Parts: sequence; C-alpha cells; structure tokens
Amino acid sequence: MIARLSRRLLGGLAAALGLAAAAPGFAAPVNTGHIQADLIAQDSWAVPGSTVYVAVTQKIEKGWHTYWRNSGDSGEATSIAWTLPSGWSAGDIVWATPHRQPTGPLMNYGYADTVVLPVPIQVPAGAKPGETVTLKADVTFLVCADICIPENAKLDLAVEVRDEAPEPNWRTGRTVADALAAAPKPAGLDAVFQASETGLKLAVIGGPLKGGQFPDAYFFPFDGTLIDHPGKQTVEAGPDGLTLTIPAGIALKSGQVPEVVEGVLTIGDQAFEVSAKPGQPPVGAAGLGVPAARAPSGDGGGVPLAILFAFLGGLILNLMPCVFPVLSMKAASLAGHAHDAREARTQGLAFLAGVLVTFLALAGALIAARAAGQAVGWGFQLQSPAVVGVLSLVMLLTALNLSGVFEVGTSVQGAGQGLASRGGLAGSFFTGVLAVIVAAPCTAPFMAPAIGVALTQPALGSLAIFLFLGLGLAAPYVAISFSPALLRRFPKPGPWMDVLKKVLAFPMYGAAAWLVWVFSLQAGSTGLAALLACGLVVAFVAWLFGLSQRQTAPRTRWLAGGAAILTAVGVVAVMIPLAKGGAAPTSGSAAAVTSAELPSEPWSPERVAALQAEGRPVFVNFTAAWCVTCQVNDKVALSTQPVVDAFKAADAVYMVADWTNRDAKIAQALSDHGRAGVPLYLVYGAKGGDAVILPQLLTPGAVTEAIEAATLR
Repeated sequence: MIARLSRRLLGGLAAALGLAAAAPGFAAPVNTGHIQADLIAQDSWAVPGSTVYVAVTQKIEKGWHTYWRNSGDSGEATSIAWTLPSGWSAGDIVWATPHRQPTGPLMNYGYADTVVLPVPIQVPAGAKPGETVTLKADVTFLVCADICIPENAKLDLAVEVRDEAPEPNWRTGRTVADALAAAPKPAGLDAVFQASETGLKLAVIGGPLKGGQFPDAYFFPFDGTLIDHPGKQTVEAGPDGLTLTIPAGIALKSGQVPEVVEGVLTIGDQAFEVSAKPGQPPVGAAGLGVPAARAPSGDGGGVPLAILFAFLGGLILNLMPCVFPVLSMKAASLAGHAHDAREARTQGLAFLAGVLVTFLALAGALIAARAAGQAVGWGFQLQSPAVVGVLSLVMLLTALNLSGVFEVGTSVQGAGQGLASRGGLAGSFFTGVLAVIVAAPCTAPFMAPAIGVALTQPALGSLAIFLFLGLGLAAPYVAISFSPALLRRFPKPGPWMDVLKKVLAFPMYGAAAWLVWVFSLQAGSTGLAALLACGLVVAFVAWLFGLSQRQTAPRTRWLAGGAAILTAVGVVAVMIPLAKGGAAPTSGSAAAVTSAELPSEPWSPERVAALQAEGRPVFVNFTAAWCVTCQVNDKVALSTQPVVDAFKAADAVYMVADWTNRDAKIAQALSDHGRAGVPLYLVYGAKGGDAVILPQLLTPGAVTEAIEAATLR
C-alpha cells in the first residue's frame, strides 16, 4: 500500500516537473562539456510593446573560466546569435563585473563558477496576446583552464504573450533581477583621462568615491588594445575620488588615442561604468598619495585585534637586536635604583613617558606624511641620510658617556637648576626616546599586521594602535619597576655598576658603527667622509667637555660649552645638504650585503611574472640596509648553505627589493600586501598564482621548505 502510494507521488512529481519545463518561461539546460548553460526569463510572460529580460546562465566547471567582453590578453568573449520571431529584437549583453585571471605573464578578464548574462528583448507592439513564441539563442563560449575549448549551446525559451502587467517568474525571475542589479552602472561619476605612448592616467570623482581610499581600485577597459593588461595599475587617492596610472597597451604605444575611454571601475565589491573624456584631472582626484592597504584577511578583528597585536609586537620588540643596545642601558639604570622602590617606580614611569611620547610623535609624522601623499612606511625616518647621520653621532655620544669620557648627570645639573631638579628622570625619558628611534628598523612578529591596520584607520584609531605598541615595548621595565619582589633580586649598588656601565658602552659603539655603515650606503663615500669628520669632532668635544667637568675654573667650562655649540652647528651644516638629496644611488645595495653564495637580482613585478611564466619559483626579499631584522635574517637564514642548495635544486630565483632609500614602487608593493615596512618575504610558486608570505623571523628550515613547496604549486 505504502509502496504504491510512493510510486504515485513520485510519478506525480515527475509529471509536474515535466510540465514546468515545457511551460512558457522555462527551458531545459544544456551541458556543453565544461559548462551547463541555460536560458531563463525575468518575467512569467511578455507584454506587447515592452522590453523583457532573458539571460544566458553559465555554470562553469571548477578550474575553468569564460571571458568578459574584453577578454584581456587572450581568450574570446561569449557571443549569442539570436533567432527571434518576426518583429522581436535583442539588445546587447548586460555584462557582469569581470574578474582578473592572471595566466603566466598574461592577464585575462572573465568569469569562473557561475555567471548570468541578461539580454534585453524588445517585444513588438503587434505581438498577439495569448500566443506563445520561442526565443532561440545559439551561444558560443570559449572555456579555458590549462587549455581552451570552444563550446556551443543551442538554447530556446518559450515565452507567452499576455496583455496584462508582467509578474516575476517564480523560478528564475530573482536570478535575472539580481544580475541586472549587480551589473556595473555609470553612478554619476565624472572621469577624464590623459594618454601618452607610455600610459593612461584616468581620474575619476563622484559620490561613491568621496572620502574613500580604495587601494585595490582597478579599471577594466572595454577596448582590448588600450592598456597593458598585466601592468600594475597605480592608485592615488584624493578627497573626491582617485587617479589610476596604467601602462600603455598596443593602441596607445602606436599613438592611437581614443576620443573616449570607457570601461568598468571596481573598488572592492562595487563596480561602476566609466566614460572618460580627454582633459586635466580634477583637483579632488589626487593629492592624498598611495592609499593604505586594506587589512589583511587574517585581521578580521579590526582595530581591537590590531591593538592586541600591537601590544604583543611591542613586547617582542624588546628581544630584537636593534633595541637591545639601548635597553641594556635601561636594565643598568634599573639595577642602580632597584633598592629604592619609589625611585625605581619614578624611573620606570619616566621611561614609559619617553617611549609613548616618541611613539606617538613618530606615528603622527608617519600618518601626516602619508596624508600628504608620501609613499612612506614604518622606519621612514631612517630613509633620510641626515637622520641616520645624526643618530649615529647620538649613539657615539651615548657610548662615550658610558665609557666615562664625560658625565651627563653632573654637567646637566650644573647647566641649570630646572634640569637639575629632574635629576635622573631626564635620562630615563631620553632612554625611552632613544629606544623607540632605534626600534624603527625592526619589525617584530605581530607588528606588521598591526601597523598595516593602523594605516587604514582614521588618525585616532591609528594613534591608539601605535600607543599600545609603545605600551608593549615599555611594559617589561615598568612592570619590574613596580615589583618590589623582583627589584630585591637585583644586587646591591657598588663598584660593579661602573664596570657594567663601561661594558654596555660597547653595544652602543656597535650601534653607531652600524648606522655609519647604513649612512655610507645612502650617502656614498663623500658623505661618509663628512660623517667621520663630524664623529671625530664630536668625540674631541666630548673629551673637552669631560675635562671641563673635572676642572673648577668657570672659563674652562664655558669654552667647552661653546665648542659643543659650534660642533652642533657644524654637524647641522653637513647634514642639511645630505637631507636635500645628497644621497648616493643605492639600488641593489642590500643585495650586496647578502652572501655571494646566493646570487640575487633586483626585484620588479614584470621580472617576477616572466620567471613564473618560465616555470621557476621566485623568492622576493623586501629589505633595507637599516633594517636590523632583515640583516639578521640574511645572515642566519638566507646566506646558509642549506638555503643555497634549496634554491639550486628548485631552480629558484632570489630577488631583492631594496628599500634603503625611498622607492614608491616598493612602498606600493608593501602596501598591496598589507605591510607598512620591511622585512617582507614573498615566495611565488612555479605554476603561477599569488605569493605566500613567510614569517618575519626566518630560519633555514622555513626557507627551504617554502622553496620546495613553491616548486609544486
């Protein structure tokens, strides 16, 4: 009984489905091999004299794709040949927003998974209500994966004509309506362009773009010859819009400048049709520089998670080699006040204040520089030879002070009652300042995504993230300062402290020497000679200063003070010309410091694409001479024999993007990967695709595993 009833129900259901397929507004899909194609309608019937929308749908096999109206460097757009009743006519395809499909050195535009392509059909006024007509579409696709196959589907759709207001088709109406709603539209944007044989500059302003950053903006031109499709589209933000700079395609290179540039502009998940005429870019389309990258996908927690990362990154920063020389001074200071709990707390707070004030000042300068259109990132101040030179002299003075050549405390106390009242607090504050300044070349784990998020936020949010970065850096010392149990474990003050102080001078000499080396890469041999001369004078005046401190005659003290002022003037006179562009070209300078056993070549996106097209893995090292983390990674990981062997075995190419001096192209690449500074390590697979980002602290094992994996993907 139950079995008989089930058979009847199934039979009824099958009959219903068969009737539905045969009814007006429905058609059976066609499988062409790699695509299941269908022809569907938005409304249940057509009205005489109206426009109805039908759509060709493509369900594309995984790993395959079809093409947009401009297919890019290869491929062919989907085409439809209609066979319609007399008087009926079809318009153009309403193209969905395409996606980029990089293939080796080529860039194609098209669709994967599923796409719906609506077409307006004009119904003649003389169509007879009550009749059912058949719309026939002969659809041709080029569907590609590693190979391309032309496929064809002959589709038809029965459409009933009625003389009453149409109703949405219950089964397919929503699909067509959604496709029409999502298709790119003009949206009232104003656009102008400037074209030359080298490239296209497209400036767009309008409501949807006001106040935005849009680092991932991209222009899909309708004309397949206008631009170099794989070329990098550089974005500059403005208060009212943006400006894209795009390498020229065949048409522009041959001097064929169109009267109108048309295409689709995408900003994230939004897309707009753009029609640009020749002209001067409007003021509001630029001026805010390269927009900050969006937060990396792993940072879905936004600002709260970035704050947590910032604090953790600041904590870990204490372990980085660039900070250690300065923080060792703080450790010695803690030892000196360990058995005076009140003094220890005061010193800890002064150190915290120095860290926070300097962190916020640097962050403010960084945010202001980016808002002014400068392509800068974390550590930007060390891209100035003048800053590096002055910092090396400060390190030298600090080391001389620790060596006992002169005493800061007694001299300051003698210089004025105000400073004397502050006593050792000024020293703790200054240690905090110095710790932050020298921390800039280092990027600890968790710091990079935090800073990346900070640069995408309004000023208040950015400063909050940098504030917690400073809290993380200062936290261990403040915690010890407020912990009597830990302070009691410090040995009692005694002669050993003077020995420790002189020992700690040598890390400072090392830091000064390292900065001099960085300076030599930035300013060349002439600048190096000037800096060494400054260092000699600074050392001599420091000795004079110390000598005066041991004398009782006031005249001697004034002579030493005058010499110090003249020295400062001389140092500034030497550094200003360097700050105004005296830096020597240093392209590839960082490459020079890597081991000769691992040959390198300068980085460029074009070269990366070409090497991937040859089927070779590529390792890109975004580095800088002033980045201590980068140099440590070079020595402990990249220049080791296992890594060199792994590169040879994989036929991999090692490329260096040197950011020692400012380079807008590298800054853009860092921004594209959600980073505001170096190091950044990218490994591209031999078969193409996006790069894998390695951790900021490398080991030989991590690098060899990444290279071996890159040969397989």
